[in-house]
Parts: sequence; structure tokens; C-alpha cells
Amino acid sequence: MAQNAAGEFLAIACILRPQGRRGEVAAEILTDFPARFAQISSVFLAAPGQSPRPMAVEKVWPHKGRVVLKFAGIDSIESASRLRGLHVLIPREQRMPLPPHHYYLWELGGCQVVDRQGEQIGTVTEVEPTAGAALLHVKRAGGKGEALIPLAQDICTRIDLAAKVITIEPPEELLDLNP
Repeated sequence: MAQNAAGEFLAIACILRPQGRRGEVAAEILTDFPARFAQISSVFLAAPGQSPRPMAVEKVWPHKGRVVLKFAGIDSIESASRLRGLHVLIPREQRMPLPPHHYYLWELGGCQVVDRQGEQIGTVTEVEPTAGAALLHVKRAGGKGEALIPLAQDICTRIDLAAKVITIEPPEELLDLNP
């Protein structure tokens, strides 16, 4: 799921084009939880940089790896065409709960990284998804450059999202690799 700039909403789909003749639209699924579309009755639509506007959802069904949405008040190909490129958003509070020790990557941005003694390592500026463990890009405290820290349970031993703190126990010399 992508997070919008304001941080209040999460994008769960992006409208690609009209689908059918009665105002339906085909959308690319952006969420890891596509089953959520079966229960959705209202969403918000917005282009990047715009204020989201609420929309009632009349029908939803899967189609060829995408989702087809029918919104209330959108009843023609022409009106559906005007939705092309808009993101389908939900309020951030409606995100799906994750099991213990799993996190949405966007939640880790801005977290303070400390070692187990509480010494400040730096601040997470980016989380880079990889084929293996994601990498935390950490701006080092005191202007010492950037450190790349794998988001692995052996290394990131405690993540407190409420306090925005990640406690790490790095292997020897990990922090010296990126001075």
C-alpha cells in the first residue's frame, strides 16, 4: 500500500481505464490484501497533490488480476474516463492489522535507531524493499553519513512504532561498512 503525502490515507488501487459501458473502472491493485475489496462500501479518490473526495462503491469484482469498481453517480464511459489515474484511498486507520513482528514499511520512516545501550545511531530516512530483508537507510547521528541496516529480527531486535524507536544489535563492523 502506498501512503499519500498527507499521511491520512493509503492507496489501495489506481484507476487505469473505463471497463464496460455503465461507468465501471478497471484498477490496478496496490494492496497486499485484495480480499478487502469484497467488503468495501466507500473509499476516497484523489490524484497526487489533490484533496481526496469521498465516493460510494456500488459493486466490486476481480477481473484478470485487477479489480473492477462501480462508483455511485458514475454511470457512463465518459464519466468513468475522468477517473483515469486517480488513486483509490482508504483512511489509514482502516489498514489491515499485521501479525506480530511485521510492519508496514512506510511506518518505519522517521524512526530513531539506537543500539541496545540506548546510544543514538541515527534516523530512518528510507526503507528499501529487496528480494531478501528490506534495508533501512539510516542518516547517522552527528553527520557521519548513512548506514544501511537490514530489517532482520536478529539485527532489529525491538521495534516500538508508538515511540518511533528501533533498537538494533548489529553484527560487528556492520556500522563501519558505511561510514
